[in-house]
Amino acid sequence: MSVKIREDRFRHVVGDNAIVEQVATGFIFTEGAMWKAKTGELIFSDMPGDIVRKWSEADGITTYRQPSDKQNGHYFDLEGRLLSCSHSASNVSREERDGSISILASHYNGRELNSPNDIIVKSDGTIYFSDPTYGRMEGFGLLRDQDLDFQGVYRIDPETGELSLLVDDFDQPNGLTFSIDEKLLYINDTDKGHIRVFDVANDGSISGGEVWAVPEGPGEGGCDGMKTDSEDNVYCAGPGGIHVYAPDATSLGVIQIPEVTANFTWGDDDLKTLYITASTSLYRTRVNVPGPSIS
Repeated sequence: MSVKIREDRFRHVVGDNAIVEQVATGFIFTEGAMWKAKTGELIFSDMPGDIVRKWSEADGITTYRQPSDKQNGHYFDLEGRLLSCSHSASNVSREERDGSISILASHYNGRELNSPNDIIVKSDGTIYFSDPTYGRMEGFGLLRDQDLDFQGVYRIDPETGELSLLVDDFDQPNGLTFSIDEKLLYINDTDKGHIRVFDVANDGSISGGEVWAVPEGPGEGGCDGMKTDSEDNVYCAGPGGIHVYAPDATSLGVIQIPEVTANFTWGDDDLKTLYITASTSLYRTRVNVPGPSIS
């Protein structure tokens, strides 16, 4: 069995078993998986290798961007342009149609961001991203002192490009995802090992922040990448693999992965293949409930 079923609803969301296939291996540390539906390609990072890679069924593994400023999380904006979080350059960037790179955020109140890590886009185009300090470590980024004295989560206004700090009371904010109706924003804290939930106001600000769930169980790994499927179930990388939660915060079960899991996304034509970035490898498995369409 490649699953740990904790509640029967898991069978509807994932299935009775998840056959985990290793698609490719030999990387240093994989992250930031995003499915590009128009081309049938998976984009993902190999941070310590300073490279963004691409995989397709037809071509296998190819290079998408090298060097990459040790980019981590990726997402597509409303126009299908790739947004990326850079660990070593401490910025959020956007790849334009002509292939050029625009920097969307690099400083807050005149001080350099820590190391933008994960990123999502609201349906109105607003960009949200987490900013822990992992990219100021050797290997996963560039060893250097921290300019800011906190680790926060930010939003970038889609009209003005203004950067706003939303919350600054995290130890290490990491994965983040909206509920389907975008009224809730889930953000996990890797050091504290829990997922918090915030109410999202019409102006994009957030409030609340109580602990929503605590991914627990055997196996290595901590709270990391997080996404919501098309039925509002929340998936979160955690100990032993990917933890699946119902919208009411019930822990439904865990998709068990052979390596420490960092991130994942749904892909293929039906968005029912879960592509998983886990340490040295890329894995995939099939699930019953599809992910949302992003690109």
